[in-house]
Amino acid sequence: MLLLSQDIITAIFDQARQAHPLECCGIIAAAIDSERATRLIPMTNSACSPVYFAFDPRQQLQVWREMDARDEEPRVFYHSHTASRAYPSATDIEFATDANAHYLIVTTADYDPPLRSFRIAQGCVSEEEVRVETPPY
Repeated sequence: MLLLSQDIITAIFDQARQAHPLECCGIIAAAIDSERATRLIPMTNSACSPVYFAFDPRQQLQVWREMDARDEEPRVFYHSHTASRAYPSATDIEFATDANAHYLIVTTADYDPPLRSFRIAQGCVSEEEVRVETPPY
Protein backbone atom coordinates (compact mmCIF):
# COMPACT_ATOMS: atom_id res chain seq x y z
CA MET A 1 0.00 0.00 0.00
CA LEU A 2 1.12 3.52 -0.80
CA LEU A 3 0.02 6.31 1.54
CA LEU A 4 0.17 9.86 0.14
CA SER A 5 -1.26 13.21 1.15
CA GLN A 6 -3.98 14.77 -0.98
CA ASP A 7 -1.65 17.76 -1.49
CA ILE A 8 0.96 15.55 -3.17
CA ILE A 9 -1.62 13.81 -5.36
CA THR A 10 -3.09 17.16 -6.41
CA ALA A 11 0.37 18.55 -7.22
CA ILE A 12 1.21 15.53 -9.39
CA PHE A 13 -2.02 15.90 -11.37
CA ASP A 14 -1.36 19.64 -11.75
CA GLN A 15 2.14 18.90 -13.07
CA ALA A 16 0.77 16.28 -15.48
CA ARG A 17 -1.89 18.64 -16.85
CA GLN A 18 0.67 21.44 -17.30
CA ALA A 19 3.12 19.14 -19.10
CA HIS A 20 0.47 17.60 -21.37
CA PRO A 21 0.84 16.54 -24.16
CA LEU A 22 4.32 15.60 -22.88
CA GLU A 23 4.86 13.16 -20.03
CA CYS A 24 5.76 14.60 -16.65
CA CYS A 25 7.95 12.84 -14.11
CA GLY A 26 9.38 13.13 -10.63
CA ILE A 27 10.02 11.47 -7.33
CA ILE A 28 8.64 11.59 -3.83
CA ALA A 29 11.38 11.39 -1.23
CA ALA A 30 11.17 9.91 2.24
CA ALA A 31 13.40 10.06 5.27
CA ILE A 32 15.46 6.87 5.34
CA ASP A 33 13.93 5.76 8.65
CA SER A 34 10.34 6.70 7.73
CA GLU A 35 7.52 4.84 6.01
CA ARG A 36 6.03 8.10 4.70
CA ALA A 37 7.05 9.67 1.40
CA THR A 38 6.44 13.36 1.95
CA ARG A 39 8.67 15.52 -0.24
CA LEU A 40 7.52 15.93 -3.82
CA ILE A 41 10.34 16.65 -6.27
CA PRO A 42 9.12 17.38 -9.81
CA MET A 43 11.78 16.50 -12.36
CA THR A 44 12.42 17.77 -15.88
CA ASN A 45 11.52 15.27 -18.60
CA SER A 46 14.63 15.60 -20.74
CA ALA A 47 13.08 13.28 -23.35
CA CYS A 48 10.43 15.94 -24.12
CA SER A 49 8.17 13.14 -25.32
CA PRO A 50 4.46 12.30 -25.12
CA VAL A 51 5.27 8.58 -24.73
CA TYR A 52 8.53 8.44 -22.77
CA PHE A 53 10.25 10.20 -19.92
CA ALA A 54 13.83 10.53 -18.75
CA PHE A 55 15.11 12.50 -15.79
CA ASP A 56 17.47 15.32 -16.70
CA PRO A 57 20.86 13.86 -15.68
CA ARG A 58 22.25 17.05 -14.12
CA GLN A 59 19.07 17.65 -12.15
CA GLN A 60 19.02 14.01 -11.05
CA LEU A 61 22.58 14.23 -9.72
CA GLN A 62 21.73 17.42 -7.84
CA VAL A 63 18.54 15.94 -6.37
CA TRP A 64 20.27 12.70 -5.29
CA ARG A 65 23.03 14.71 -3.57
CA GLU A 66 20.38 16.81 -1.83
CA MET A 67 18.55 13.68 -0.66
CA ASP A 68 21.82 12.23 0.66
CA ALA A 69 22.46 15.42 2.63
CA ARG A 70 18.95 15.25 4.09
CA ASP A 71 19.11 11.50 4.88
CA GLU A 72 16.36 10.83 2.36
CA GLU A 73 15.83 8.29 -0.36
CA PRO A 74 13.61 8.19 -3.44
CA ARG A 75 10.57 6.22 -2.28
CA VAL A 76 8.17 6.87 -5.18
CA PHE A 77 8.95 7.36 -8.86
CA TYR A 78 6.05 8.90 -10.74
CA HIS A 79 5.20 9.88 -14.28
CA SER A 80 2.22 10.53 -16.50
CA HIS A 81 0.76 8.76 -19.49
CA THR A 82 -0.82 11.13 -21.97
CA ALA A 83 -2.80 8.80 -24.22
CA SER A 84 -3.02 5.51 -22.36
CA ARG A 85 -4.19 4.06 -19.09
CA ALA A 86 -2.23 4.32 -15.86
CA TYR A 87 -0.35 1.03 -16.22
CA PRO A 88 3.38 0.43 -16.73
CA SER A 89 4.49 0.18 -20.35
CA ALA A 90 7.14 -2.32 -21.43
CA THR A 91 9.66 0.53 -21.23
CA ASP A 92 8.48 1.48 -17.73
CA ILE A 93 8.97 -2.12 -16.61
CA GLU A 94 12.40 -2.37 -18.24
CA PHE A 95 13.68 0.76 -16.47
CA ALA A 96 12.12 0.01 -13.06
CA THR A 97 15.33 -0.96 -11.28
CA ASP A 98 14.46 -0.32 -7.63
CA ALA A 99 12.41 -3.24 -6.31
CA ASN A 100 11.76 -1.34 -3.06
CA ALA A 101 10.24 1.69 -4.77
CA HIS A 102 6.64 2.48 -5.59
CA TYR A 103 5.95 3.34 -9.23
CA LEU A 104 3.06 5.78 -9.48
CA ILE A 105 1.43 6.50 -12.85
CA VAL A 106 -1.23 9.10 -13.57
CA THR A 107 -3.05 9.48 -16.86
CA THR A 108 -4.17 12.70 -18.47
CA ALA A 109 -6.28 10.69 -20.94
CA ASP A 110 -9.87 9.73 -20.24
CA TYR A 111 -9.19 6.45 -18.43
CA ASP A 112 -10.34 5.21 -15.06
CA PRO A 113 -8.73 5.06 -12.57
CA PRO A 114 -6.57 8.10 -13.31
CA LEU A 115 -3.91 7.17 -10.71
CA ARG A 116 -2.40 3.78 -9.89
CA SER A 117 0.65 2.54 -8.02
CA PHE A 118 2.74 -0.54 -8.68
CA ARG A 119 5.63 -2.54 -7.34
CA ILE A 120 7.91 -3.77 -10.10
CA ALA A 121 10.60 -6.37 -9.47
CA GLN A 122 12.46 -8.45 -12.04
CA GLY A 123 9.87 -7.63 -14.69
CA CYS A 124 6.91 -8.64 -12.53
CA VAL A 125 4.26 -5.96 -11.97
CA SER A 126 1.90 -5.97 -9.01
CA GLU A 127 -0.61 -3.23 -8.36
CA GLU A 128 -0.97 -1.84 -4.88
CA GLU A 129 -3.60 0.25 -3.16
CA VAL A 130 -3.14 4.02 -2.99
CA ARG A 131 -4.55 5.57 0.17
CA VAL A 132 -5.04 9.26 0.68
CA GLU A 133 -3.72 10.43 4.02
CA THR A 134 -5.97 12.86 5.81
CA PRO A 135 -4.64 15.84 7.79
CA PRO A 136 -2.95 16.29 10.15
CA TYR A 137 -0.01 14.64 8.42
